[in-house]
Amino acid sequence: MKGFLWNILLALAWVAATAEFSFRNLATGFVLGFIILYLTRRVIGFPNYFVKIPQVISLLLYFLKELLTSNLRVAFDVLTPGYHMRPGIIAIPLDAKTDVEITLLANMITFTPGSVSLDVSNDRKVLYVYVMYIDDVEEARRRIKEGLERRILAVLR
Repeated sequence: MKGFLWNILLALAWVAATAEFSFRNLATGFVLGFIILYLTRRVIGFPNYFVKIPQVISLLLYFLKELLTSNLRVAFDVLTPGYHMRPGIIAIPLDAKTDVEITLLANMITFTPGSVSLDVSNDRKVLYVYVMYIDDVEEARRRIKEGLERRILAVLR
């Protein structure tokens, strides 16, 4: 967390030094700050920060890809004649243990069209999810476990 705050401060210093406040300039300052912090990591010591940033980017890119593909699938189903859905409820065994991990996973599942997190078991070991398109139950379970849950746990642990 300290590494991120330092990176933000360096980005703001860049914006102040260039006297141009824009998103593009702030992003440039953030990238330059990241490079500076990376080059000085042995002196100032934020080794975990340089592992977490790529993991966060991986999670966001994966989520955006899932969001786009699920939007296109639902839009295709709405716009074409016929019934393409195969809805169902699947139980997903959780590796996530904390409330934050489970909540983030459930919310990211719910944000993607065509899936809704319904409930968590009392022992917090199973998440029940309604899925609009189930071609294969094991494949749907695997996509959530190995895709979203694995990336969330990598970021939060």
